[in-house]
Amino acid sequence: MTVFAATSAATAALRERMAVRGVALGRTPAMFAVIALITAALAVAGVALGSVSIPLGEVWHAIVEPAGDSAWATVVQQIRVPRTLTAMLAGAALGVAGLQMQTLFRNPLADPFVLGISAGASLGVAAVVLAAGSTMSLFAAGLGWFGELGVAGAAVAGAALVMLLVLALSLRVQSIVTVLVVGLLVGYLVASLITILLASAQEQFVDQYVRWGFGSFRGVTWSELRILAPAVAAGLLLASLTVKQLNVLLLGESYARSLGVHVRRAQAATMLGAALLAGAVTAFAGPIAFLGVAIPHLARALFGSGDHRVLVPAAALCGAAVALAAEIAAQLPGLDAALPLNAVTALIGAPVVLVVLLRRRRLAAV
Repeated sequence: MTVFAATSAATAALRERMAVRGVALGRTPAMFAVIALITAALAVAGVALGSVSIPLGEVWHAIVEPAGDSAWATVVQQIRVPRTLTAMLAGAALGVAGLQMQTLFRNPLADPFVLGISAGASLGVAAVVLAAGSTMSLFAAGLGWFGELGVAGAAVAGAALVMLLVLALSLRVQSIVTVLVVGLLVGYLVASLITILLASAQEQFVDQYVRWGFGSFRGVTWSELRILAPAVAAGLLLASLTVKQLNVLLLGESYARSLGVHVRRAQAATMLGAALLAGAVTAFAGPIAFLGVAIPHLARALFGSGDHRVLVPAAALCGAAVALAAEIAAQLPGLDAALPLNAVTALIGAPVVLVVLLRRRRLAAV
């Protein structure tokens, strides 16, 4: 049986499950349209709001006439538009990466942060920057084009290595709870290595690293977006090309093999895509918590589907919207202050995860 036939059978099985639960699959196009409008409105708000609010007319003028003499042109073009684009890219990337890992590990709590993937990316960033002997804003700004590529590459490599380690260890156990514990332990191990690196670093570097660890979309520049955007686009493209394999893996490895799917190849492609997405975001925005675990559940609840052909774009769109909302909240519009981004994402993500866990427990009891 071919992979296409296998994935069609898996999709049919998924649709049958949804039908049994009474899920209305016909609402998908309307839901996409609604969330796309919400995302667009949040993007406009993200550019207009900040310590000082900018009138929408001035925002439009600064965007359509970059060479104009608007007093807000520099703020809009050099700070708020890159910040908004970074939030959208990061939210989409982490949402899809979390979805990939929850499917791969069949664990509702799997995400780049919980399984140590973000810690692996952080280790790669710390190692490259410490070796370069440079203390720069968000680490990449002082290294130039090739330095930025090196930081991003090291982050992706660190994320991939940690994911491979977690997957290899998870193959020896059967419980998804044990897999989660393994991921947490690997994350702690990687964090200890980062601590050792920081112990020999300059005090200024340590301070910058701590601030970077809070997560932020505000420091990403246009030159860094030229690396972040293609990396996220490549990861999303890879995820979209593997949606059929993800549908099959959702039903279990044994079932996937019986349908003729090359499980190890599908797992490798999924890991590569998730590592690329999580590593690229972590390199430039820091380790962003909770989005990866919360967004996939939010997408499933809103779209009422277990089909990854729906869930991958849904997770990307929901992730962009939630990341924009978190960034706007972190900016404390109208005040000359800002909150750490991870504090806001935790306030958003933790209740979502709690609701999901309580709902799963209630369904299991039925």
